Parts: sequence; C-alpha cells; structure tokens
Amino acid sequence: PFSHKFLITLSHPPHLKSPHLTHPNFQPPNSSIQLNSILLQPQFLPAHAMDATTKWLAITALALTLFSAATNAEETKPPLVVKVVKGKKLCDKGWECKGLSAYCCNHTISDFFQTYQFEELFPKRNTPVAHASGFWDYHSFITAAATYQPLGFGTTGGKNVGQLEVAAFLGHVGSKTSCGYGVATGGPLAWGLCYNKELSPEKTYCDDYYKYDYPCTPGVSYHGRGALPLYWNYNYGKTGEALKVDLLNHPEYLENNATLAFQAAMWKWMTPDKKNKLPSAHDAFVGNWKPTKNDTLAKRAPGFGATINVLHGEQMCGKGDDEAMNNVVSHYLYYLDLMGVGREDAGPHEVLTCGEQLPFGKNPVSTSSS
Repeated sequence: PFSHKFLITLSHPPHLKSPHLTHPNFQPPNSSIQLNSILLQPQFLPAHAMDATTKWLAITALALTLFSAATNAEETKPPLVVKVVKGKKLCDKGWECKGLSAYCCNHTISDFFQTYQFEELFPKRNTPVAHASGFWDYHSFITAAATYQPLGFGTTGGKNVGQLEVAAFLGHVGSKTSCGYGVATGGPLAWGLCYNKELSPEKTYCDDYYKYDYPCTPGVSYHGRGALPLYWNYNYGKTGEALKVDLLNHPEYLENNATLAFQAAMWKWMTPDKKNKLPSAHDAFVGNWKPTKNDTLAKRAPGFGATINVLHGEQMCGKGDDEAMNNVVSHYLYYLDLMGVGREDAGPHEVLTCGEQLPFGKNPVSTSSS
C-alpha cells in the first residue's frame, strides 16, 4: 500500500535519557513494531516525563510503523522489468506475471483481488458440511493464475476489465462447485467451491472413439473433477497434455491439488476449440473474438453470455429463461457486487445471458422465396 520511502531522523527529547534502556525489565525489541509497543508502555517512563514524552513517543511509534510497512512492502514486491521490442512495450513482474509480455504492463490480479475478497466470495467452502473443506484457497488460485496472466487472464485492458474477467471466471467456478440451495445458511450463492469432484458418478465417462489418442486406463473413472469440472477421457487427455501432467492415467490429481485444479480450469477458459470453431471463453468475454455475420444473426455477441455459450452450448443457451443459465449469471453478478465493481458494468440482458443466443455451431435457417 505504500509507494514512497520515508526518511526519518529520531532523537531523544531533552528530558528523556533513554529510560527504556536502563529499566531492569527491558528486553531488546526484535522489530520496530515491537519497539513501538515497548516505548508506549508507561512502566518504562519516569513519572515526571510522562506528558511530554508520551506525545513524542506516539509520533515516533507512528513514524517507525509507517517506515517498517513501507520497507516490508517494497521488499516483497518483485522488481518491474520493462523492455521495448520492435516498438512494443513488454513487461515482466516476477512470479505473478513472468516472461516479457504486453499484458504484464497492466494491473495484475493481486493488485485488485486479494485474500479477503476471495474469502468473501467463498465464505462457506471450509465449513464442516462442505465436501471439499480445506481444499481450495487464495494461494492456489493466484499461483495458478500466474501461468495465464502473461497471456491476458485478468490482465487484458484496464483494471475494470480485469476485475470483470476474474468475477466472470469465478462465477462459472462457483456455480459448478456449489452445494448451496434456497434456504442454505448465507444464501445459495455463498457456497461456491464446496465440491472438488462429483460424489456419486453414474458412469466412468470412457469414450472408446478416442481409444487410439486417449485410451481409457482400466479401473479409472473420468467423472467430474476440478474447478470447472472435467468429464470424459479425451478431455482429461487434452488437458493433461497442455499442463504436462498425466491426467489420463491419474485423473485424481485434480482432486488432490487445488493449484492444478485451478490451472485446468484456466486452461479451459483461455483455450479456443479450433476443431469446433469455438473462441475461448476469455476471448469471447474481453472482446478479442469478433463475431461473424452468422454469429450476429444468431445473436451471439461478446460478453458474459458468450462465455456460457462457449462452455455449455446447447445445455444452457438458446432456451430462454433457463434455470441453469440463470444460476451462473447470478453467481457472476453476486461476485461483482462483493468485489465492488457493480453489476451495471456486466452489460445489458442480451449480453449478460445466452437465453436468446443460438448455441455455437448452429446458425439461423435462411429462407428465400423462389
């Protein structure tokens, strides 16, 4: 929080000859904060000097506290590296946005989304009744995000766009991992990240059509796991290849490692499906995706509704006032409120939802008169 260095010159007031250094109970402080605490304890001050000394010590304590906070903040903040390559400004911000990238010159996620906000979005995830209690945390989220921030996740555009995207991504995550219901304590939207896997899968989700590229491992089930739950052997195979983790043989890794679970979800969010001509949810949200004429006719437009269309297609979109779609939208708007962004920035109804959008891959039937 501090961006300025402080130059502080301290001296004893004339009437105070270091009583705290000669008192028999005095112990040397380990830090300036501890020193401040000791200096303000009356037992270390002579009675005749209490009034004048107390004021001086209060000012000294405040100055030392500010100096300590500024120093610690600067020590933990990695140095910014800026280079101009072919006329383009590129930046490296250390662990969170590492590797020269134009996106790293923008706000990074920890600049506007911190631990206390994560806790506010997911306040019930560690309650005794939560099925993944103790699994999800802010550190895992921000560590996973560090891989994708140089690619634009949460770093595209200004601070406001970054906040909107983080809320959008977590809105999908919260709705897919929630165990909230209408009368749940705290309301149904407070229970995101309750699950990290499907508890009672009805099948193993093995598709033999992909037996040559992504053969199913005997005895392994490819049911839903993770922050944006993965299903089917081919999805575990593709994701594992991208993350360089053997998820095809060990899908359980996603329920054992929260950072990996978030990484898998972010990879899905950031990666277009070129085979099916789908943009990434990221591009559909921030406006990198440019709709074709058919997209416009199908009422598909950049925004949160398009991310639902990318991730869920005909399961939620083109069905009018769909309950599942509304649940995702409600989580997104709720998180915007908690992050202090305001739901008015989410856009109009036709952008926020996909109820009137045709699913990707489907286009309006054109009619012509003979």
